Amino acid sequence: MEFTNYKNFWNHKALDALSAMSAVDGSTDEDTLRLTGRFSARQAREALGLGRTDRSFEIGCGVGRIGRELLDDVAHWSGLDISENMLGVARDRLGDDPRVSLHALHGPRLEMLADASMDKGYCVAVFIHMDKEDFALYLREVARVLRPGGLFYFDHWNLAHPVGWRRYEMEMAQALATPPGERKDVARNQFTVPEEARVFCERAGLEVVECLGESAWLQVVARKPGGGSSLAAEQARVAASRPAWTYGPAWTHYFDLIVAAEREGRAPHDLADELVAADGNDLVVSMFRRWIIGNWRRRESWGPVPEALARDPGALDAR
Repeated sequence: MEFTNYKNFWNHKALDALSAMSAVDGSTDEDTLRLTGRFSARQAREALGLGRTDRSFEIGCGVGRIGRELLDDVAHWSGLDISENMLGVARDRLGDDPRVSLHALHGPRLEMLADASMDKGYCVAVFIHMDKEDFALYLREVARVLRPGGLFYFDHWNLAHPVGWRRYEMEMAQALATPPGERKDVARNQFTVPEEARVFCERAGLEVVECLGESAWLQVVARKPGGGSSLAAEQARVAASRPAWTYGPAWTHYFDLIVAAEREGRAPHDLADELVAADGNDLVVSMFRRWIIGNWRRRESWGPVPEALARDPGALDAR
């Protein structure tokens, strides 16, 4: 089925709660979604230095995967998404919490948020599905709604990293298989490099606090100029907290094994072996275990889930 805009595409992907979860990040059940949400929430919390008085927002909140895990860290959380169906699932998951507001987007505009009204914001694994013009326009809106000194965190596929490039080659293979003249997927994966991300932030009116390109994911913390803290002070805080919000070598290695298996059309037995041997109380290990088990079960061509992997999928209270 061919889609002409983001809204139709993501509404179709979120026809029910389970398909919405899967569309967000490949999670096949609520437990996996909670684990991946905790991981991404930790990144946003530490990169932004979220505090109990902060008014925060998320661009592309989906089913509230991350927001649900941050509610006790902020004064108020606004979830924004292009898909009304995604927001419906988010409402069911978040309930009638007074700290939450949900808004449907209708393009690269944040008209529901007033000028200089927000302290912190973030966007995780969403700009990757946008044309560059929309990416730039959203950053311009971010600069408008942040108060002076306010912070914004986002990530993006990193074309400059070897694993990011290998992931991009999967998109090239898909493009080669697409009949000539047929429209590419409207929400297909797109990629950037650190220098481009810096330019987009600066042209939008944001200062770059940190721009990390050490994994397949480019990670950026940007700042609205002004306010009480200096750029140097924020750079020092972000640098000190870096181990808590970067993807890290283990995440990058596990993801690379998934990419290799997908490209070769085989089950990721090498990843399964490593996850079985790793510490199941580690959040990254536990998250990958549950994620790969769920996806293994719905891929008949992979055969049965390895017994040792299925026996202990990882603790939900992993640190």
